[in-house]
Parts: sequence; structure tokens; C-alpha cells
Amino acid sequence: MRRRTRPLAVLAVLGVAAPLAACATGEGGTPELTWYINPDAGGQATIAAACSDESGGAYRIVTELLPRDAASQREQLARRLAAKDSSIDLMSLDPVFIAEFAEAEFLAPVPDDVAEATTEDVVQGAIDGSTWKDELVAVPFWANTQLLWYRTSVAEAAGLDMSQPVSWEQIMEAASSQDKLLAVQGAKAESLTVWINALVEGGGGHVVENPEAPAEDIELGLESDAGREAAQIMGEIGTSGLGGPGLPSENESASLELFQGDDASFMVNWPFVWSSTQDAVESGALDQAVLDDIGWALYPQTVEGEDARPPYGGISLGVGAFGEHTELAYEAAECIVSPENQAAYFVTDGNPPASTEAYEDPEVQETFPMADLIRDSLEQAAPRPKTPFYNEVSTGLQQTWYPPSDVDPQTTPERSTDYITAVLRGERLL
Repeated sequence: MRRRTRPLAVLAVLGVAAPLAACATGEGGTPELTWYINPDAGGQATIAAACSDESGGAYRIVTELLPRDAASQREQLARRLAAKDSSIDLMSLDPVFIAEFAEAEFLAPVPDDVAEATTEDVVQGAIDGSTWKDELVAVPFWANTQLLWYRTSVAEAAGLDMSQPVSWEQIMEAASSQDKLLAVQGAKAESLTVWINALVEGGGGHVVENPEAPAEDIELGLESDAGREAAQIMGEIGTSGLGGPGLPSENESASLELFQGDDASFMVNWPFVWSSTQDAVESGALDQAVLDDIGWALYPQTVEGEDARPPYGGISLGVGAFGEHTELAYEAAECIVSPENQAAYFVTDGNPPASTEAYEDPEVQETFPMADLIRDSLEQAAPRPKTPFYNEVSTGLQQTWYPPSDVDPQTTPERSTDYITAVLRGERLL
């Protein structure tokens, strides 16, 4: 099968012919809203129950669990939405699929009053990630970003002032001077796309220059100073050995394991690092000294002196276009994303809020001492390419920028551009 995949064509293949039946009402005639949630520690179900109670009987939210990985989540929702499934009232959406779903008209338009209420005092990265063609098409729920984590003992020994922004070149030199390793995500997976995009965006460029264009007209921005700088950084880490021997298979969890070891120096990773390390200390798997040696800072600059563009992740709430209770679904969405619920969700499940107000919660501040930095990082964060053809772009990057030791600023950007462009035009397989 050729992989030139327009969204509607793909989803039509995934879908079935007839719409699926919806369960519109529950006991006593109360409308039931089905919320398809991504796996967590139970926080979304707790919020659903609380908002159902707060509605005073106007609606009841029931949750349905999606698969763990984002690609499988997309596939399941796409199948149902292609069939005009009216049982999907709310869905937790990975930002990288929002453009595709919006372009396919699978998302009910966000009412103006809801858009205004749910973007007030919200970090810019979350607003950008929930927007398509200059319109809010999903409601920001929780947001995520990567920080630069570091071992304070290594930074001090290398003479690096971590109270100021630092660049990739600076942390590479510091790690090398101390004969230590950098923990980064070099596996052929979505985490590699996250790294590439952050490097390119930090250099002032974009992986996709015109994300709203049809597949055959998409222009990539890899053959640029920003693209070559990104390749230089990744290639140097790969060829110098700074990433360690496990770099080609290193995902977020493996990076954390490396960072917790004796050869650690710096790491780029998500905020789960903090709670995971605390848990390891409490279980006796790690010494308290490791936790005490950890510091955090803003994501490193691609170009020294130029603002970094940290990775953006998280979840936005989409309302299904074919549901029977669209107005109630948006009412429920407003409740779900209230600053109070976002703050509680951060504390219980570790997923940072999109709401800036939620970061002021005393329990948030106590549980996550780097909460203010996470909020600031989210204001600078850059989403991955917002295009209906994200799957082709991301997979193409993983094919051509892997392994990191083979990445060359003189050849990789051009080779990657040619490959992805050919895939989008239907001239070669993905």
C-alpha cells in the first residue's frame, strides 16, 4: 500500500460503513457523556465523577480507556469517528493528531464562549497545540514539556553556571570535561522526533514550513541553518560517545536510568523524572544522595544566546462531531479543565496543568519544587509539526535521522527532505 495518505482516505480505510450506536441516557434519563481517556493513575475517572456530581444531574460522565500508546489511541478513535460514531462525546487527544482530526471534521466546533473561558491564563504552548488554521479546535487540558535535568556535582565541577540559560554545546563540553554521559532519547521512536523538532525550533526553524498545505505541496525546513545545527548537535552526541553505548535504543525510561547512575551529567526529559526518582529512593533502589544531587533548568539552547523552544506534549480535550450532546460535552469539558481539577490532577498523576493559575496551588508547589520552571518552559514550548500528515513526517524523520551516530549536518537534512517529500507525494513507501 502506498503511503501517500490524505487524512480522509486513511480514516475511510480504517472506518466501517455504518455509524455505531450511542448510549445517550443513563438511569433516570440523565444524559451520559462518554469520555475516551488515555491511561493514567485514575485521575481522569476521578475528575469525571466530580464533574458529574457538580452538574447537578445535567449529565453523567462515563470513561472508556484508550490503548496506552498514542498511535493505537489514534487508530481506535479514527475507526469510530470515520464511522460517525455518536457515542464519542469527549476524547483525550494527543496534540500531534489534532490537526488530522480537525481537517477530517471529526471535532465539533468550539463555541466562542468556551474558547475564551478555556484559554484564559493558559500557557501558550497548550493554546498553540490545540489550534488548527488559527482556530481553537480542542480544549487545553494538561500540558507537558521537557526540562534539562542535571547532577549539580557535575555542573559545579565543570564550572557551569546553571542559574543562567545554557546551550547544548555548553552541556556537551561540561559532560566531556568530567568524562560523564548525556542522557538523551536516541531510539527510533516518537521521542526521536521530539528531540529533532526541539533542536530545529530552537535554531529558529521549523520541520514543516507550511503545515496547512496539501501533502504534495508541503515544504520542509530541514535544509536550513536550523536544520544543519540540529544535525550537528545530534551527530556529535552520537559519534563522540557522549550518549553512551545504549543511545540507539534509549527512550525516556532508559534515559532516566542512565541519569540515575554513576556516569550521569545532564538529561533532557519530562517531569515524571522527579516522582520516579523519589519513588526509587523510597523503595531503596536509589540512595537519597542521588535525589539530593539533582537540579533542573530550562531546556538547552540550540544556538547560544537564542531562546530554546522546549518540546511540548500533553493532552487536549476534543468533542466528537457526531455526538448527541455536544453542548453538554463542552459544558463538561469546561468543568474538567478547571484550574482546581488541573492542579489536583498534577499532584495525583504527575501531569502538569495547561492553566497558569493551577501552578499557584500550594500542594502543587510543595509536590513539584520545579513547578514554576515547568510553567515557564510551557510558555516557550514548541509543538511538533501541526499537519494532517504528521504520521508521515514523524516516521520519515525517524527513518532518516537514525541512528544518531549516522547523522551528518552536510547530508542528513537533504536526505531527510528528499525522503519525506517523496513519501508525501506518493512516490515511495514509508
